[in-house]
This record gives sequence, structure tokens and C-alpha cells, in this order.
Amino acid sequence: MRTKKWTSFFVALFMLVAFVVPTNAFADTNEPVKIVIGHTNDFHGMMIASKYDGIGIDRIATLVDNLRADNPNFLLLDAGDAIQGPPIATLSKGESVIRAYNLIKYDAMAAGNHDFDFGKERLLELVELADFPILSANVKDENEDLLLKDYIIKEYEGVKVGIFGLTTPDTAFMTHPKNVEGLTFENQVDVAKKMVKELESKVDVIIAVGHIGVEGENNSMDLCKEVDGIDLFVDGHSHTDIQEPVKYGDTLLVQTGEKGNNFGVVELTVENGKVTAEAKLIGKKEAKELEPKVEMTELVEKIDAENKEILSVVLGKTDVDLDGERGDVRTGETNLGNLIADAMLAATKADVAFTNGGGIRASIKAGDITKGDVVTAFPFGNTVTTKKILGKDIIAALEHGIDSYPQAKGAFPHVAGMTYVFNPAAEAGNRIVEVMVGDTKMDPEKYYIMATSDFLGIGGDGYEMFKTAERVGEFMTQDEALVAFIQDGGKAAAVEGRIVSLGAYVVKYGDTLGTIAEALELDSYEELVAVNAGINPNMIFPGDVIVVPTTAKNADMNTYTVVEGDTLGKIAEMFGTTYEKLAEANEIEKPYMIFVGDSIEIPYN
Repeated sequence: MRTKKWTSFFVALFMLVAFVVPTNAFADTNEPVKIVIGHTNDFHGMMIASKYDGIGIDRIATLVDNLRADNPNFLLLDAGDAIQGPPIATLSKGESVIRAYNLIKYDAMAAGNHDFDFGKERLLELVELADFPILSANVKDENEDLLLKDYIIKEYEGVKVGIFGLTTPDTAFMTHPKNVEGLTFENQVDVAKKMVKELESKVDVIIAVGHIGVEGENNSMDLCKEVDGIDLFVDGHSHTDIQEPVKYGDTLLVQTGEKGNNFGVVELTVENGKVTAEAKLIGKKEAKELEPKVEMTELVEKIDAENKEILSVVLGKTDVDLDGERGDVRTGETNLGNLIADAMLAATKADVAFTNGGGIRASIKAGDITKGDVVTAFPFGNTVTTKKILGKDIIAALEHGIDSYPQAKGAFPHVAGMTYVFNPAAEAGNRIVEVMVGDTKMDPEKYYIMATSDFLGIGGDGYEMFKTAERVGEFMTQDEALVAFIQDGGKAAAVEGRIVSLGAYVVKYGDTLGTIAEALELDSYEELVAVNAGINPNMIFPGDVIVVPTTAKNADMNTYTVVEGDTLGKIAEMFGTTYEKLAEANEIEKPYMIFVGDSIEIPYN
């Protein structure tokens, strides 16, 4: 096996693991022929790198240029879901991504389920715009003809390489039905066998580039085991970063994860009827060492400029401010939180919707709602996904989302299709009092279809209980769902009591149940005893948390106004806490800098 002479940069970064797979090679290969394949999948329009996602399309372009310069036999593939994601991709309905891919000079791309999100007609328009084929051998139109090209053949030093595409049959329910109306998604295993049979007499190496994924019943691992003759399977769909090469049957399976966080490299060496395959991933950290490609940077900047006109388009109106303020959406129900949850429910027809306050990044002022307002409020390009999940796991998720209350938390849950009541005075993890789905109490042992974001669905914001839930469908991005909801005349945004806190009062020095009842404007202290089971009216102390009954007329009692002579330490002692906790809860950087008239929030925990 001939070893590739990598630059010292790449040698320092990666260790390569080799697999030998048989091939029906019939080329005259007295000397080994090396073919290098670069690959991506589930790019989701992440052209501009963020703190957490993406190498950046400009650095990927440089990486590809370097690999192509070092390797004359270079092949660049994408396994689908490229054109849908943040505004830079979706505002042009995928054209911006195709323009970037043209500049990088991709050789082929598989059609993913999200590549149908703008409709099959738009996908066919993008096929015409692309300088490379978009492949799928298992998608038929209403006339039983292939919608897209099924395969291509490339030749390198006499070695012929056949590349065929596959699309997950789950596309039928992972996008809006109108987007795939009249289309049939055939079984990927049956079609793969057919493709191998057709190609094995024509080529030396067979590569499948498929948007199939390693999850679920119809996964790429099983396909590789069931279908003989595929040398390399470049996979997508499940957003799995396969750090080490994996061989199933005689097939090497590779996948890079999602959103351009990794770039995959496979080195094939064809010699004496054998294919030796070496694979690796180049990650975000390593790619930072690369200089961005100037032409790509200029293209992205041009697309951004073009988007400004689109972002000014008016989508609808709102009579009230839509509250997306950080401190509000991370601590309680807001009208904008309800609106996005309603939009997700409408887009998916799920039983319930669940999203996080941290995904809402800005308010929208009363008046015209522009495209720019929406993408500013929801900038992450998170996809709406549905999962089949037990009621007890939803309840556990709610517990997780409110465990820091009343302190702000990005995971704070906003909901639709359900309501919940919690007791902030209870121990974290045991605060949920009641969850209702419509007029019925949530059944812990019943399965519900829940709409959420792909970010939460994979365990983001600590929602580990969502990771193992079965994924049922994938839809548009959250901002697209909100736009559609507004334009379809969805109900007005309002705070409706979907999230109810029983209320709590932090006991301060000198309090008695009687004085607390009087301050809360209750008829008697017995009302406090009734909702605080086991409390001894003669045994309350500073720092104790008292549940406030719903009959209280003045329940907002946990704000202290600084008076002359106060220090944060004195206030902390009064409420049985520490000045450090008060400083943290009130974001006070300098504890000695408080002034008469300042309001100090007293935390419950």
C-alpha cells in the first residue's frame, strides 16, 4: 500500500486507520492508484462559522484547495441536507449554498430530506444552477421516472469510480407533504443492490453517497451489511461524527457530523484488485489554522449584502410588543415564547410543543414584523423536529428546565398544547405539581408526539432525556415555522397562563406567619398553613421559603428596596442568605456598590 505524503500540518493532527475491502477492479493497475475523497454532510447552510458551529465555508474552501493541489485524483462529495438552515441559506431558498458549492467545485451531492424543504420544483431549479449533479437513485416522480440523476462515473489514471446517490425514504414525512407531492421514495437497500449490479461491470470502485443515517430501522449500517460490492459509503442524515473509520461487511462507512463542524477525508488506494481505505476527520479547532479563501469570503459578503433587501420585507403586524427579552424568556412565560411554540405545533400537528427560552434572542416591537425581526429573534437556524416520547420524560424535562428558578436559565421551557404548574419552594427536581395536555392530565406512561428543536432533540441545554426518544419527523427551521404561522393568520400572541408558579415568599428577619399573611393580603395565616403542609406557625426562620396560595392579592413580595445604611451583607442576613448569592442573583459585580432605592431580588434557593 502506497502511503500518502501528507504535509506536516496534517500529519501532526491525525492518525489514519486502514481497512482493506475487496473490489471488482479490472483496470490495469500495475502501480497503485491513489484517490482522495473529501466529504461533507448535513451542512445546513452553515457558511459562516459561529462560536459553536461550523468551520466556515471560506476555510473549507482553502482546505479543499490544499487537498486538490496535493492530490490530482481528488473527488469532493456531499451527503445531503446542504441548502436549508440559517438565513444566509434559506432566504435564497438554497441558491446561496449552491453558489458556494460551485466555487468549491463539488463533484456530486446526494439529495437529503431537507433539500426538499423548498419543494421539489425548487430542488430541480437548484439542480440546473449547480455545476455538479445532485444524485438520488431511489426517488421517482408521478410517472415512475427518476426525479434526479442516479449515478455518475469518474476516471482517475484508468481507474473508474461509480458514485450513486440515495435519499432516506423518511423524507416522505420529514418535510411538508406538499414538498414531495407525487414522489415515491423507494427502499434504499433494494435500490442499492440494483445500483451495484448495474455498476459492477462498468467500474473498479463503487461509492454510495447517501442521506440515510445510522439511526432507526432503515439505517446505513444495515445497508452496508446487506449490500455486497460497495467500497465506500459516504453517509449523512443522523448528524453522527464518526471519528474512527467503521467497516460494516466489506464497506467503509464515514460521516462528518453536522453544520460543517468537521470535514472528512478518505484515501483510497487501488492495487491488484484491492481497495485500501484510510479515513479521518478534520475538526473546527484544527481548521482554524487555515487562512480563509478570499474569493469565498467575498462571495459570502456579497450574499449578506443581497440579504439586506430580503430582510426588510414585511411579513405581518403585531399590535403589542413581542417579549423576547433575555431575563423574561429565561424565567417565565412570554407572548413570543407562546407564539413560537404555537407555530411549531401548527407546523407539525404534534400533541405538544416544547422549546427553550435561550433560543429566543430578541424582542419584536409592535407594528410591522419584518423578515429581519424574525431571524434576529431566532438566529440559530434550528430545525423543528418531532419525537415520540413518554409523558414521564416530558415531566422530567420540565423539572430540568425550571430547576434554577427564579434565576434565569436558557433551558427554561416554553410550551404549546400543554400547561404546567410548579412550586418554586420545593426541592429542585420535585417542583412540577401538574402537567395538563388540553383538559387531561399528562399520563407519565403514555407516548406523546412532541415538537421541539433539533438542538434540544439531541440533548442540547442539558435535555438528555430527549436524546433517546424516537425521532418521528423533521420540518422547517423555527424562524420559517414562525413566518408561516404569522402569514397563515395564526392566533394573536398573548400570555395565557400556560406556565403557572404557585408563588413563594422568602422569610426575612422579624417575620411571622401572621405578618406574612397580612403582607400578602390573605384573610388569615391559616391559608398559608393549608398550602405549606407540615409547617409549624411558631417555627419559621429567615431564608425559609413559604408557598404563596393563589388567593393572595399581593404575591410579589421578594423584592427588597435598599434603604439608608443597608449593605448587601445586612440584607443577606435579614433574609437568611449570603451576600454572594444576592450578588449572583442580581448580577451585582461590586457588592459594595448598592444605593438607596435599588431593588434587590431575593432568590428562593
